[in-house]
Amino acid sequence: MIPRPFEYHSPRSLSEALSLLSQHGDTAKLLAGGHSFLPMMKLRFAQPDHLIDLGKLAELKGIRETHDEIIIGAMTTENELIWSALLQQKCPLLVEGARQISDPQVRYRGTIGGDISHGDPGNDHPSLMIALGASFVLAGEHGQRVVHADHFFLGTYMTQLEAGEIMTEIRIPIPAADTGYCYAKLKRKTGDFATAATAVTLRMQDGAVSDVRIVLTNVGPTALRAVDAEQTLTGKALDDDAIEQAARLAMLACEPAEDLRGDIDYKTAMAGEMTRRALRTALARATH
Repeated sequence: MIPRPFEYHSPRSLSEALSLLSQHGDTAKLLAGGHSFLPMMKLRFAQPDHLIDLGKLAELKGIRETHDEIIIGAMTTENELIWSALLQQKCPLLVEGARQISDPQVRYRGTIGGDISHGDPGNDHPSLMIALGASFVLAGEHGQRVVHADHFFLGTYMTQLEAGEIMTEIRIPIPAADTGYCYAKLKRKTGDFATAATAVTLRMQDGAVSDVRIVLTNVGPTALRAVDAEQTLTGKALDDDAIEQAARLAMLACEPAEDLRGDIDYKTAMAGEMTRRALRTALARATH
């Protein structure tokens, strides 16, 4: 199928994009990388009258460091994340996650802001953002607001991004140098969404877990933070028994839907296995 007719807009500034969005209201949709939205248009699941392409907004691109945060423009591509020397040094979890997204063609065009804003539970960035304690800057005609990743994702294709708003940047607190990390992802083939995946950040002190985040991908209506698993690990040594208990608690947090990637029991079991692998890898990286 082909999309229904629409009017194409290519604004040159954020203010112009916001004005177009306000002018056309519900009949307008934003285009970032397009890998999620354009297929929906071709299938006519989405039928906008106006398509606003953010691709020429240079102000929404780039990666930079402040005194305690990494700031990433929402239109920065996955490939730019992967090749960023700053991220490789200061936030390697994001690089590791971006490398596992789809295939090179998608990574050259797909954007971090588009991935996050889409609210697809199969996307990888929601879990990575929650694990990293990120926050998102959302701009509207009347100003901007900042929403923490923990509260941004509401459900399948549902986020805190309101009509008339555009995500402009992602803010990530710079992880401490001794932070362990891992994004363990199981998928059927290159380019596929995760059957299950787990993002972990971890800090150890005197042989015990001082801080940990465990976030699950594609086993619920949105990215799921395994809070009970985190709590059971805090203050304890991260030995095999502790990892096994955390994996079991992570599995209890799962709410997967059956599809071609597996049934509910299989997906839940794989979320547990990805949690085990991510915790072991993060531990090795935190202590070396």
